[in-house]
Amino acid sequence: MNNEAPVRYKVAEAAKLAGVSASTLRLWESQGLVVPSRSDTGHRQYSAEDVARLKRISFYRVERGLNPAAIREALESEEPSDLSETSVISDIGRRLRSLRHAGSKTLDQVAGDMGITASTLSTLERTSQGVSFKTLHDLAEYYGTTVSRLSGEDTDDLPGVVRAGEWRAWPETTPGVTVQLLAEGRTMMDCHRFVLAPGAASEGAYRHDGEEFMHVLSGRLELVLDSDQFFDLGPGDSLYFESRRYHSWRNRHDGETILIWINTPPTF
Repeated sequence: MNNEAPVRYKVAEAAKLAGVSASTLRLWESQGLVVPSRSDTGHRQYSAEDVARLKRISFYRVERGLNPAAIREALESEEPSDLSETSVISDIGRRLRSLRHAGSKTLDQVAGDMGITASTLSTLERTSQGVSFKTLHDLAEYYGTTVSRLSGEDTDDLPGVVRAGEWRAWPETTPGVTVQLLAEGRTMMDCHRFVLAPGAASEGAYRHDGEEFMHVLSGRLELVLDSDQFFDLGPGDSLYFESRRYHSWRNRHDGETILIWINTPPTF
């Protein structure tokens, strides 16, 4: 097994490898064509996949004369097999992309409708990462589906035993938020185990049909209903509320907060 950390390139190094200037890389980032990661000190870091993408951007810009919007469409229409294993589109991103195509919408159109940048949406479709929990919910609602269906847990199988520690998890679309499935298959409830890193939050309020129940196993959670009703929940505390009420949440603990969260019917 290879435990080596992936190579990360600085701006100047990535620019040299791609055959362009560092200022061009920054311009392409502002245009939403590439989204490099950041180091702990805030410096841009480019992966090998990012460098390959930069080369494709250069090709489309120089050889095809495409504008930024056309380049984004050309990049996202390329076959996933052209990408490395680490950047293969994962389930949620792939399903969102398929729904967008089915609606004959461009990245710019959907991003504009959702109030997010095209680069953020492109990153989500390619990697299933990079958006808040609220944005993920709003995108699911926009396409007439649910986050649970996007995650692939809505199958025709009957629910069975899920052993301790063997929970299947959603792709980590939101940093610090891990959602694990406590029941899979054809159910009348969404049954999840949430593991929230310190400071992890929904980053906005959302609502949907149904009712929901949460029980805190460890840590501390702040939940806000309708922007004016605050609940500070600690270990052993439970809360039941109507899902049509706007709700937002945040881990207020300096360590992980773990809770059981159930929605019925499965509308999240």
